[in-house]
Amino acid sequence: MTGPKVSVVVPAYNSGPHMEKLIDSLLRQSLPPEQFEAVFVDDGSTDGTGARLDELAAAHPHLRVVHIDNSGWPSRPRNIGVAHARGEYVFFADDDDWFGEEALERLYAYAAEHDADIVIGKMAGYGRSVPRELFRKNRPDATLANAPLIDSLTSHKLFRRSFLNEHEIRFPEGRRRLEDHAMVVRALLLSKRTCVLADYVCYHHIRRQDAGNLTAGRLDPVGYFTNLREVLDIVDAHLEPGPLRDRLHRRWLRNEITSRLRGKRLLEAPEDWAAAVAAECGKVIRDRFAPGVAAGLPALQRAITALTAQDRLSDLRRVAEWEAGIQVRARLDRYRAKRGTLTLAVTAMLESGDQPVTLDVAGDRRRLVLPVDGVDPEMLDVTGQLAGARVDVVVGRKGGGEEFFLPVERSTEELPVPGAGPGRVRLVHHATAQLDLATLNSGRTEGTWLLKARVSENGWTVDKRLPLTLHYAADGAVPILRKARVGPRARLHRAVRRLLGR
Repeated sequence: MTGPKVSVVVPAYNSGPHMEKLIDSLLRQSLPPEQFEAVFVDDGSTDGTGARLDELAAAHPHLRVVHIDNSGWPSRPRNIGVAHARGEYVFFADDDDWFGEEALERLYAYAAEHDADIVIGKMAGYGRSVPRELFRKNRPDATLANAPLIDSLTSHKLFRRSFLNEHEIRFPEGRRRLEDHAMVVRALLLSKRTCVLADYVCYHHIRRQDAGNLTAGRLDPVGYFTNLREVLDIVDAHLEPGPLRDRLHRRWLRNEITSRLRGKRLLEAPEDWAAAVAAECGKVIRDRFAPGVAAGLPALQRAITALTAQDRLSDLRRVAEWEAGIQVRARLDRYRAKRGTLTLAVTAMLESGDQPVTLDVAGDRRRLVLPVDGVDPEMLDVTGQLAGARVDVVVGRKGGGEEFFLPVERSTEELPVPGAGPGRVRLVHHATAQLDLATLNSGRTEGTWLLKARVSENGWTVDKRLPLTLHYAADGAVPILRKARVGPRARLHRAVRRLLGR
């Protein structure tokens, strides 16, 4: 092989100090410098970013910089980066994110082992959501049919460069939304082998508090949903109508439509703008989604889809007010550390405010109870989803994005809702989990780790911190277990201590 194994392509615009964490992570990669390169594309920066990149390239021959006139969006810099790349594989990174130290070495090795066109490395999110279920396990032969690949449509992946060139896969240029989706979904549809590397955090993805990335900001409803239709066109060009197409379409109905019209997100949006978004969403639902698309959603999202298609914005707000109160009530029943293994038992349930999320019992059917009338009862049927309702136990690094599911034994029971009368029940989940204290995060354990109960039920996935922490003085050390105070009373206690200077 001639040339580097991996080219990291980075669009950069007025990055300033936010770029330093990425640079540092590139300089600390376990893959030798002669085996990879980074191609920074300076998109007409005016703040000294270009000079900083030139300085970097002069000091490190495997880091290169290309200067272009400002395009105003990441797509053109990424495409130019691919044109200048020499690596067997290309990874697209943002200028304010960063890599795990072994990321490029592990990603390339996994790609070479499985002859992959695409490798998706485990991501950690900071102020951003990342696809949790996708990274539950390694997937050496993932497809859109057998894995939740459609949940990962950002460009932060490893692509075989010859694959991109063969199919002329590039980002659509100009100031447009969902440009990542347009590129990535086409790549996933054309890939002969896609792999998921889930046992190492490869990429740390951040949302800056100053909203400094180019695509941050409130969307234009008409333009955004025009771009969404264009992404749906790509799916439709590659797949015939049927269950798989419906399942892929469902990703945009769930993430780009119903998620915008739920809970605090709807309530906190300016009313006129939210009404315009709801109107455009209603048009897309009526024009583009077959009945099977919404039918595969959980009951709440089915109800939101129906209310949106019927332009019932006031009812959407009533449901949002109720959903904004959804939280987990969790109890740590017991725990024990013995012979290097932590075992803990957890009980958890969902509630809104101080009332449990309630199901209506009708024979062998169960229906979600919502605070609005006039919704088709079939839309609220959760019977087929009850088998997936559960509690997981997750361990995550404090202040970091790494998190891991623990192996669990679990069960769920239906209990009557106090004071609700006959025929109303709630779901109560139980789990017993085990953690090998030495192998957590492959032994990279230094710091404090938090435990959480994660309830997945009828379309919700909600976390609750458990009152137990692990503190490792160094990688591989025996951890100290601490019973922690959590919740509002604990926050009040800490605030009082700060005020008293203790």
